[in-house]
Amino acid sequence: MPGNKFLATADVAAWLGELSKTMRVFAPRTEGQAVVYRPFDAAQGLELRRKPTESAKHVLFPRSEALLSFSYQLPPFGAPEVPVGAPEIKQEGEEQPARPLVAQVQVKMPADPEPTVIFGMPGCDAGSVTTFDPVYGGSKFKDVYYLKKRQATVFIVRACAEVLSTCFCNWVGGDPANDRHADVLATELADGWLLRPITDRGETILASPLLKDAPAAAEGQATAIHDSARKALGEAPNLEGIEAALFALFSDKDFWQRESAGCLACGTCTYLCPTCHCFSITDETSARNGVRLRSWDTCMAALYTLEASGHNPRSVKIARLRNRVGHKFAYFLKNNDGQISCCGCGRCIRSCPSSVDIRQIVKDALAAAATPPLQPAAPAAA
Repeated sequence: MPGNKFLATADVAAWLGELSKTMRVFAPRTEGQAVVYRPFDAAQGLELRRKPTESAKHVLFPRSEALLSFSYQLPPFGAPEVPVGAPEIKQEGEEQPARPLVAQVQVKMPADPEPTVIFGMPGCDAGSVTTFDPVYGGSKFKDVYYLKKRQATVFIVRACAEVLSTCFCNWVGGDPANDRHADVLATELADGWLLRPITDRGETILASPLLKDAPAAAEGQATAIHDSARKALGEAPNLEGIEAALFALFSDKDFWQRESAGCLACGTCTYLCPTCHCFSITDETSARNGVRLRSWDTCMAALYTLEASGHNPRSVKIARLRNRVGHKFAYFLKNNDGQISCCGCGRCIRSCPSSVDIRQIVKDALAAAATPPLQPAAPAAA
């Protein structure tokens, strides 16, 4: 792999504009009080200081996407009707036999995704695809919609120079300079960006005259920035045994009542979560045309598990929060070789209106599992 590149701060917008000529480019920018990912527009500027309010998940897994479109075509009005399955007959004076009056359905699949670049995503967001890849690209089932976008998308990951009090990527195997799944690791220095190619396609997009060979001192400067961010995160607790602890607490209603007391069941945590991947499918029709949509859904919604019979196995808030935490730190581990379904971005903590902290729930679960149950007192001797 060729060496690192250096991009001057003044040339960032020009480089992204250059990439935009042949690819879709998504980058973070400010909208109101939020930092969101949008198609790059030099006039709208970039926001590369603040952590994005949302993740870039919607680029690979859109909030709502068309899986297919369809239309019905009916035979001409007044055409002779013959029951389906009946033998062909000829109407008087006709050379061709009459056909059943059955609608013909035409289905159209969406176009393949365009080549895409996501610029400036934190390492935790890039690490979140460790959840999506085994779910939508596993050996048993493959989701072509996700996989096509995944294969068409280049990740330019921004190393974190600062961490927030809600960040905990190191708890779940992440790192402020995470390069897992990255195609390029970008570190902001005093006067520009050090761009380290990780993959061949990452190397390809760095082939621009705006990028120069990185100076010898740049690598050491970047390493110091990475180490400083790691130190700011503090020491991660040992989560060994969390899977067993959550399974053991599954029926402990008192525990989950305490943990969910402040939860409003608003679903903010799930909609901002980079690793949540649940969806619902609906057919939206108008006249003889329609589209089949896949849209984000959330296990924190009361209707999520409502069955056609009217029964709802998770009708109460404590059951839904238990499922959310259990999926992240127990069920997913069991099904995916110990992989935790959480990237430690902290958005669910930072944006929760009632300050529910998933880190505290995990620590409480470990503590509860380690505490032996109280034994009934022995009867007094007669």
